[in-house]
Amino acid sequence: MSAARTARTVLAATLVAGLAATALAAPAVAAAPPKPSHAATQQALDAAVAAGVPGAVAQARDGKGRWTGTAGERKGNDRFRVGSITKTFTATVLLQLQAEGRIDLDDPVEKWLPGVVSGHGHDGRGITVRQLLNHTSGIYSYTSDPAFQERVFGAGFLQHRYDTWTPKQLVDVAMAHEPDFAPGTSWNYSNTNFVLAGMVIEKVTGRSYAKAVENRIVKPLKLRATSVPGTDSRMPRPHSGAYSKLASDASGPTYDVTALNPSIAGAAGEMISDSNDLQTFYRALLKGRLLPAAELKEMTDTVRVTPELGYGLGLMQQKLSCGKEVWGHGGGIHGSSSQAVVTRDGEHSLAGNLNADWTGDSQALIEAEFCGTVPKK
Repeated sequence: MSAARTARTVLAATLVAGLAATALAAPAVAAAPPKPSHAATQQALDAAVAAGVPGAVAQARDGKGRWTGTAGERKGNDRFRVGSITKTFTATVLLQLQAEGRIDLDDPVEKWLPGVVSGHGHDGRGITVRQLLNHTSGIYSYTSDPAFQERVFGAGFLQHRYDTWTPKQLVDVAMAHEPDFAPGTSWNYSNTNFVLAGMVIEKVTGRSYAKAVENRIVKPLKLRATSVPGTDSRMPRPHSGAYSKLASDASGPTYDVTALNPSIAGAAGEMISDSNDLQTFYRALLKGRLLPAAELKEMTDTVRVTPELGYGLGLMQQKLSCGKEVWGHGGGIHGSSSQAVVTRDGEHSLAGNLNADWTGDSQALIEAEFCGTVPKK
């Protein structure tokens, strides 16, 4: 995988193969970066709709207050599936458990999930929980399996959209393949890592990872639009539709994919939220409200993926074209492409969503908000 393709994959943080996202631009060598421009962010929303996205929404908070922009059919308080943004919630819970002395992230996965990571060269005895969270485990991503892709992301979706997948079933799909590399020797984005992380949380706490997220993050931060749906295929209101081509060829028909069983993603990408709640979460996280200083330091210790992109523990660091640095995650799932980022001091944040997975550029929202970059026509 090329560096550009790697950056595109991570920025989308997608569960859907082929989600549209642009690579990070090279950092500019310039004087002070321009001031934030909500006007540019609105233009990025409009550009997404002009490119064929039915609806787009973004909200930003900075020293001047709160701004919300929409385009097309989206409303400012719409809820949406956040995909791999779920990973930051999952990682935060595991870091909290480490701070409480209930787990060490350097424990081998085998200690908590005996016999689960095995087969075709996978061996949980040589993989740590930390390596799950920063994608250095080498474990094959179940979403890369061709048969899984056809059934879940391709034409088979229409027949199987309500199927339930257990975490063990998802892991078993991955175990049928060889590892991508030996643990700790490289980096590759794998959704299997975070399905396993959710299973570890359940083993440590004796309760579902969803309950841990709800009790430790959602309730304390009063995230009223945020939920962990499990196997519930319905979207809570308010929301607008989610749309997909269910194929790599964007010229085909468009399908409404709003309803689906999110167990296909689990702790790697099943959550639902809105632009306001996502900002509240990431601002609280980077300001140290959810983790002690030592654990937050571990979370922000990144593996370099590209010169402009680093990956910590369920948390991405981006250096933008104007030289600014933001932290957060992206997420893609059927008919939904999301971004949520914040500056390291937790003061300037953005979260947004496009309700299509074959067109539009959610990364352009970030460049517009933090660098004032107007999308090219």
